[in-house]
Amino acid sequence: MVSIEQAAERLRRAWATRTPCDPIRSLISEGGIEAAYEVQQRLSDDRIARGGQIVGRKIGLTSRAVQQQLGVDQPDFGSIFADTVHHDGEPIPLGGFLQPKIEAEIAFVLGSCIEQPTPTVADVLRATEFVLPAIEIVDSRVRDWDITILDTIADNASCGAVVLGTVPRRLEGLDLPGLGMSLEHRGQVVSTGSGRACLGSPAIAVTWLARELRRRKTPLCAGEIVLSGALGPMVPVTGPGAYRADFGELGDLTAVFTGGVTE
Repeated sequence: MVSIEQAAERLRRAWATRTPCDPIRSLISEGGIEAAYEVQQRLSDDRIARGGQIVGRKIGLTSRAVQQQLGVDQPDFGSIFADTVHHDGEPIPLGGFLQPKIEAEIAFVLGSCIEQPTPTVADVLRATEFVLPAIEIVDSRVRDWDITILDTIADNASCGAVVLGTVPRRLEGLDLPGLGMSLEHRGQVVSTGSGRACLGSPAIAVTWLARELRRRKTPLCAGEIVLSGALGPMVPVTGPGAYRADFGELGDLTAVFTGGVTE
């Protein structure tokens, strides 16, 4: 039996009490991925009813290795809310998260909607006004990150927050697949990667999302931010401090965490 509301309530309670919960996959396994997205939608509707505003989307599971680990052959997506968007160097209280990790990504900012029946990479590139370096703070309401594809989709694709750079870059002449990334903490490199780790190119990942949302009749629109997926491995955030991501010609940015995880 598929229990959409029971799964949603378990995740609501975890968020409200700041206490990670048991996985929800057993509650919705019969309904599969579509049931997981229904749970996600209910939780998003709750947030919107309380005044939340969706300003974009995030793509997850763009790494082939992570897909294989979770037994899936496609990415997933979640929503970005306005109150979770931070700027380069802004202090971010760790008390707002349960089990935070970070990953460096490229953010696409759209200048026009993508409403073609089957969007192509060319449509995505044409619609993109500019890109920004970004750091996603991923977080799971599920205890110990004990997740499958169903758990993470239901939990808004494990989205916690996003840090955006402040210097936009046009796509012309930018080698997205070849763009390198290095993430540093306290002078040590903790993650490296490139655009090729993101389904071959971040533009390919955004094309997947554009097609998926068009199929669901909720196309990407002008002004939306799209986090295209990690360029390197996730890194746990265990305490306050700064994490600097360098994307070469795209620029760099820093996520600055303050306080404690349980404050």
